[in-house]
Amino acid sequence: MAATTFDVSDLKRRMQGAINSLKHDLGSLRTGRATPSLVEPIQVEAYGATMSMAQVATVSVPEPRLLSIQVWDRGMVAAVEKAIRQSDLGLNPQTEGQVIRLRIPEMNEQRRKEMVKVAHKYAEEARIAVRHVRRDGLDALKKMEKDGDISEDDGKRQADQVQKATDQTISEIDGVVAAKEKEIMQV
Repeated sequence: MAATTFDVSDLKRRMQGAINSLKHDLGSLRTGRATPSLVEPIQVEAYGATMSMAQVATVSVPEPRLLSIQVWDRGMVAAVEKAIRQSDLGLNPQTEGQVIRLRIPEMNEQRRKEMVKVAHKYAEEARIAVRHVRRDGLDALKKMEKDGDISEDDGKRQADQVQKATDQTISEIDGVVAAKEKEIMQV
């Protein structure tokens, strides 16, 4: 009988990837406060290719409700401005030379609630991803048990570890979303 081992740490790493993805998605949600991650997902048509904002400009936050985007190449200012207008952020860029300023408007209650719903949608997607990782792990355990690579007791013990890792990751997702919800609803 071959001594095949089951790696719970690999499943934990994959589950952590779902959390990292969630944090990235939540970072792009507008909260009424200026943050450079707000414009990170914007893709700019530059030099015949699409590039991220970080590859064509420096984004800073000089005031709590203002983003300042310093475009490195003067010829790219119009392309960056166009990309911002086409994004679904609803922001109106003001250009002054190579600097583009984005005023972040105050969000009303209805808009805040919509943002919270979007945050919860992202969280549910992350939970689903974690459950898929759990299912993959449990399927691998069942196969190892069936093939005789591990005993039934070892299979149950490792299945419990997989479930504990899943529960821990889902509670971490809930914590991340609760913090983002608090940030969004803060006036």
